[in-house]
Amino acid sequence: MNSKHIDLLDFAELPAPVYFRYADFNTHEYAAAHRHPWGTLEYSANGVLHMEIGNSRFMSPPQYAVWVPPETEHSFYSNQPINYRAVCLTPSLCRELPQQACTLAISDILKAILKDFATRDVKIPEHEADIRLGQVLVDQLRLAPVHECYLPYASSPGLLGILEALQAEPGDNRPLADWATQIHVSERTLARQFVRELGMSFGEWRQRLRFLAAIEALDSHRSIQDIAFDMGYSTSSAFIAMFQRQAGCTPEQYRRSHLESRKV
Repeated sequence: MNSKHIDLLDFAELPAPVYFRYADFNTHEYAAAHRHPWGTLEYSANGVLHMEIGNSRFMSPPQYAVWVPPETEHSFYSNQPINYRAVCLTPSLCRELPQQACTLAISDILKAILKDFATRDVKIPEHEADIRLGQVLVDQLRLAPVHECYLPYASSPGLLGILEALQAEPGDNRPLADWATQIHVSERTLARQFVRELGMSFGEWRQRLRFLAAIEALDSHRSIQDIAFDMGYSTSSAFIAMFQRQAGCTPEQYRRSHLESRKV
């Protein structure tokens, strides 16, 4: 498997207070661990964003973006082709944004501005209307709901082993009780551990994992029904309902928009 290194921005400082970057990355492209004096909103318009920030793993679907504060070491890897978008902000604009790396739920307005700027290849807003849109985008960032991570990971070995097994096979339908037996704790203890370490239930974590895995599977030519079965659903309608709740569109609509965006 050959991986290709992504060129980083070659600036000592940003050429403008708000600077935009766009790229279409293919499978197995990566940026090695690096840091810079500006903050960056990292976003994938299609596909799942995979990042390592400090000792934490971040996986983010298109409804969310990853915020990387100034001088924070981070790296990036593409498991599949993605439409990458980045908003770089000078340190003075980062003061009202989170001081720790996190996931931000991004608004439709913010997504629309990013899409418009990417279509027109606006790296530095110069026209009056674009400058105003850039300010709206920064305001939207400041208002964006903060999530520690869309798909958090555990530190304790027992729970981490369960998460890694599920990630290797998202369609594994074993109930919580079976996993508890495997690591020699009670079901109630394991349920509490999920909430304490991950901030969500076992069922919620597994559903988020399946959603991310489904986004990556939709990049193939396999049928929706086959993907549904691989994700552990007994019917394609149950899978479609889950996907629509998470993405706001059906798997087929997502697949079409992903293919169209790659033609642009």
